[in-house]
Amino acid sequence: MTETDRGVTTSPTFRSLANPNYRRYAAGGVVSNTGTWMQRVAQDWLVLELAVGSGATALGITTGLQFLPFLLLTPFAGLVADRMPKQRLLQLTNLGMALPALVLGLLAVTGTAEVWHVYVLAFLLGSASAFDAPARQSFVSEIVDPVDLTNAVGLNSASFNAARLVGPGLAGLLIAVMGGGAVGTGWVILLNAVSYAAPIWSLRHLDVARIDSPALAQRGPGALREGVAYVRARPDLMLVLGLVFFAGTFGLNFQITSALMATEVFGKGPTEFGLLGSFLAVGSLTGALLAARREHVRHRLVVGSALAFGATVMLAGLMPTYLTFALLTPITGLTALTFITSANTYMQLHTDAGVRGRVMALYLMIFMGGTPVGAPIIGWIGHEYGARWTLLGGGLMTIVGVVLSAMLYLRLERARHGRVAANDEVAQGDVQDGARTAPAAF
Repeated sequence: MTETDRGVTTSPTFRSLANPNYRRYAAGGVVSNTGTWMQRVAQDWLVLELAVGSGATALGITTGLQFLPFLLLTPFAGLVADRMPKQRLLQLTNLGMALPALVLGLLAVTGTAEVWHVYVLAFLLGSASAFDAPARQSFVSEIVDPVDLTNAVGLNSASFNAARLVGPGLAGLLIAVMGGGAVGTGWVILLNAVSYAAPIWSLRHLDVARIDSPALAQRGPGALREGVAYVRARPDLMLVLGLVFFAGTFGLNFQITSALMATEVFGKGPTEFGLLGSFLAVGSLTGALLAARREHVRHRLVVGSALAFGATVMLAGLMPTYLTFALLTPITGLTALTFITSANTYMQLHTDAGVRGRVMALYLMIFMGGTPVGAPIIGWIGHEYGARWTLLGGGLMTIVGVVLSAMLYLRLERARHGRVAANDEVAQGDVQDGARTAPAAF
């Protein structure tokens, strides 16, 4: 980045926007993210419309199927991200996400959508997302200077949550205006299909000369194992992965928990349900902007924010009214985003560029791949024990996960220090033996 670029903005919160490539990339992301959040609300509402009497279970299955590809495909997606120019790969993945949205929207608008259609198309959308995510996560480090990476990751989260602030409320309003049924959800989903044109256009118009692409990984056996071995040798990365597994599997299920709390506990409609997503985004956006100002991320911040998030989720499950629940959601969003951003930034900043795609793929597989396990469980808990227990149980499991991950980290650190000390003793012994056996110097 040139000094002229840096002069475009003086705010430390938005310093990455001085980079022209990042500005274009971020602008396309805002449009697409808004459409994505609109579809999330519309898709959930469509499932509730189609699966009368078993909405909680169907919602859990839909969410699980959409995130199942992260568990199945993400390791290979990370390898593809290390072997293929990410600018080209991201254009293909955005097209791959637009097509299932287009088909689902048309089915809903024509009144022919069935629950199994949603299941299949959610899985296909998730498959494209699984290849998109590791490339998108690691591409940021190629278009901004290393000193600005923490800021860029924070601004990416801010963009995502600014879209969350607008998207759910807008989707709920549009669905209500269009009758509140399946047809209304279909038009919203079609808008999301169109929104993918924005990132495709922005990616095609980036200045290639300003992209700092690392050497592509060579084809050969053992590439996946290399990424896993790299992480296993790092107790600090293992700690972060443990935290994101528990939080992602049991705590970050707002699609399900908000829908169930709005409809079953408080008896609200699509507009109030959509507004909960917007309230959540207020806190998330605040957390993202605070993260953008942060210059350093330590694993203590990741642990502390995970504990705060778990406690806040449990507290949300105890709220007596829709108003008190809605007022707490910004705090939930703040703690969630602080945790997510700090974990993501730590993984990127403390990983070598040559394996970053595979490491971020492993991170995303654990973070989002846990949803196919957690979402059906959360949905079942909501059906059997009530919506409040989806939050109480999710928050408790997040806190338990922090404790277990910290214990594993301490154990691995002690073992690592023991190996280092043993190697030092062996090296020192070799030096002494060499000194005793070396010929005398004249």
